Amino acid sequence: MIGFFYSLLAFIVAIGLLVVVHELGHFWVARLSGVKILRFSVGFGRPLWRRRLGRDETEFVVAAVPLGGYVKMLDEREGPVPDADAHREFNRQPLAVRAAIVSAGPLFNVLFAVLAYWAIFVIGVTGLRPLIGEVTAGSIAERAGLQGGDEIVAVESRPTPTWEAVVYAGIPEVIDGGALTVTARDARGAERQLVLDLGSLGVDDLNRGNLLERLGIRQYRPTLPPIIGDLVAGEAAEKSGLKAGDEVLKADGVAIESWDRWVEYVQARPGRPIQVEVLRRGERLGITLTPEPQKAGERVIGRIGAGPRPPADADRTLFAVERYGPWEGMVRGVEKTWEVSAFTLKVFGKMLAGQASVQNLSGPLSIAQFAGQSASLGVVPFLQFLGIVSVSLAVLNLLPIPLLDGGHLLYYLIELVSRRPVSVAMQQVAQQVGMVILAGLMIIAIYNDIVRMLG
Repeated sequence: MIGFFYSLLAFIVAIGLLVVVHELGHFWVARLSGVKILRFSVGFGRPLWRRRLGRDETEFVVAAVPLGGYVKMLDEREGPVPDADAHREFNRQPLAVRAAIVSAGPLFNVLFAVLAYWAIFVIGVTGLRPLIGEVTAGSIAERAGLQGGDEIVAVESRPTPTWEAVVYAGIPEVIDGGALTVTARDARGAERQLVLDLGSLGVDDLNRGNLLERLGIRQYRPTLPPIIGDLVAGEAAEKSGLKAGDEVLKADGVAIESWDRWVEYVQARPGRPIQVEVLRRGERLGITLTPEPQKAGERVIGRIGAGPRPPADADRTLFAVERYGPWEGMVRGVEKTWEVSAFTLKVFGKMLAGQASVQNLSGPLSIAQFAGQSASLGVVPFLQFLGIVSVSLAVLNLLPIPLLDGGHLLYYLIELVSRRPVSVAMQQVAQQVGMVILAGLMIIAIYNDIVRMLG
């Protein structure tokens, strides 16, 4: 229950912040353009808090349903307007001004993502070095020539200090079904370039499991003792009473000799109670632990929200830090935002073309779960989550669907070409169509969420 409320709080904070950023874009450009703003609302439905501020007495509102927001501007189509304010109506502004106001919301989301990634790269991203433990026989990786003991030092000529960098660099080629050029360094320090043929993979493979597993790569992991290190707040391990430093001795009477054996035992028992014997400060204790079911590709595994205690030399041998100065961090922030934007657009395009499953859509339940997990792991993971969601909001809002910003921009494009605005009647019909499309997408996304949670 604590985990649920933690995820809900993280979701409300994340979505609330990103909605404020989005609507602030509309608000700021409208104010600069002299348009009168009547209301700035974060959320929909019944107002929980409201306040009138400024010379225009703009009403600022926080509403009950935190799934969006809006900026209401003066518009004669929605009611009578005094002659003194006629020049401040949104609908009377030049086409370029209206387009700028509408575009500003998604643009601010993109700028926010750039700043989030800039902060991430300046703080530094710590991750596992891309050391290969084993390569599956007959796999894509083996056919390319990768071997156990190799370290992937670059993908498509871009340095890859961590496994996360390897995966992100490989995703675009998976979507396109092309070839991936990697630079591998063997145990002797010799480097060689290899080409992985990704023609047999597609977007849906990203949902079916770990991309590295699909390539036939197993990460190198040293043999670690089964000692609890980090605990995720509100998840099964913490709720059961496990503490950092506990050594797992037995599970249901079965001896646990290593961390890998412990992970294997837990993952094989989603939703099933495990009687765990641990050693804590020299005392043996019994604990009942029930792993939470989690969808991992096409199977359901148990998850407890605990990591191992790393060995003393782990920082030097296993981990790398990707960190840049302020200017280089900004460049990487722009590049990362571009990469995430391109990925999001490609996935949407593949779904529209029927080349990717709509199971790739995530709804509010999955987003809340990701929000809670990322927030529990620290500032950098939460910023990474905010960056991805902010870009997704920008891309979604720019789709040419009525009711979205992209739908309004489509109206303006038609107006530019035809030299007359789209009629109110046509807009009303289009809004009904847009409402059906968005409702359909939301139903599919929530259905996907439920299927993932139920396994």
